[in-house]
Amino acid sequence: MHNIDIELVEMTLDVMKYVINRITKTSPELGQPKKEEELKALVGETITSEGIGGEKAFQLFRDVLVKATVPIDHPRHLAFVPASPTRAAIMFDLVTSASSIHGAYWMEGAGGIFCENEAMHWLVSLTGMPKGSFGVFTSGGTAANLSAMVAARENWRQNPINIDKKGVIIASVGAHSSVKAMAKVMDAEILLVPSEERMDAEDLKALFQNLPVEKQSRVFAVVATAGTTNAGIIDDLDGIADFCIHHDFWFHVDGAYGGGALLADSVRHLFKGIEKADSITIDPHKWLFSPYDCGAILYKNPEIAKAAHSQEGSYLEIFKDEGAHGFNPSDYQIQLTRRLRGLPLWFSLAMHGVDKYKWAVECGITLANTAGKLIEKDEHVELVREPSLSCVLFRRKGWTPDDYRNWTYENHRKGFALVTPTKWKQGNEFETVARFCFINPDTTEKDISDILATMH
Repeated sequence: MHNIDIELVEMTLDVMKYVINRITKTSPELGQPKKEEELKALVGETITSEGIGGEKAFQLFRDVLVKATVPIDHPRHLAFVPASPTRAAIMFDLVTSASSIHGAYWMEGAGGIFCENEAMHWLVSLTGMPKGSFGVFTSGGTAANLSAMVAARENWRQNPINIDKKGVIIASVGAHSSVKAMAKVMDAEILLVPSEERMDAEDLKALFQNLPVEKQSRVFAVVATAGTTNAGIIDDLDGIADFCIHHDFWFHVDGAYGGGALLADSVRHLFKGIEKADSITIDPHKWLFSPYDCGAILYKNPEIAKAAHSQEGSYLEIFKDEGAHGFNPSDYQIQLTRRLRGLPLWFSLAMHGVDKYKWAVECGITLANTAGKLIEKDEHVELVREPSLSCVLFRRKGWTPDDYRNWTYENHRKGFALVTPTKWKQGNEFETVARFCFINPDTTEKDISDILATMH
């Protein structure tokens, strides 16, 4: 055996040992970020003419660099929208990479795309969208939202009078930042309904009716949120859907975070109206326990998306002829080259079954309600609003923004927890408050109590 082969075998064993050790830890070390110059001093030059060797490079990552990261699946990582990929999904992410499948066209990736499509059929079934609805996996909610809005606008521009018009999208102030960002990318105007709580049909109607007629004529889509990132709020999906149907607007639902809760019987009724959507975003890497990065975009009429996104080129013709017939994911979203991001979700679902997923999602909702009860019993803190989905907003009585910031850094410095503050609008003022977001079923009531105790 050549030396290079021996080194590769040894590296494979080292990597697998690391992976097995990492995914069996339910409470990994909560790493600390370091400045770039600090990391450079610790690892030295890693890209050299001769190479430093796999053993050395892996040792630097394992012993130095990974310790300057924060594991998203730590049970006391309750900031942002954390994640908790299943061990099965993580292992199959390795398989996905090792299999080296191009996931753009059926001709090259039929077996892998079939698996993705099995998972996609299941996602569509959760929403109750009509027969014929389907979608594809993307890099995340930003790419999914952008893909949906490009499809919506190109469909709107099928009417010749709209070809040279700058389209208008309506969303709420609570919409995810990616909705505002993608409007810039596609050079669309965005209008925000001024409601910190849920956007309802009456708020939407009032904003629309107060627009000049010329601007009304340029509205082509409304984006509702099914679980805001900040507070877990679900907009009035049913009322907004009816408003969009009446005006012939594209109705998009951003359920990147909250869409996972469609699995939970305890809150499923809150999503009434989502089945009327023209498109829906769901991120399996958030509340469906997949590794980063995995988003999904679902369409009521996939052919509209195909008309907007399908790429043409002489070197691509072979993928679309009679001998290569099959589903081509690249035709339905903004990426051509793509990895099979849906494979880890498919494998984990196939291994564990849907009931296990339902249990895990319900855990996040239960933890949020438990946190709410603990906060109500604690004299030092109080709820800002009732828990929604798996998000909890609360305040430490008497604290300033600097107090919240210092508390976050201190808990992180100790390697204890990562819980970050956020802003919440009270009247015309924004208040700094604390926020929990629960995803990980390994988080316990004691974890919550111990974190609250650090505020005393």
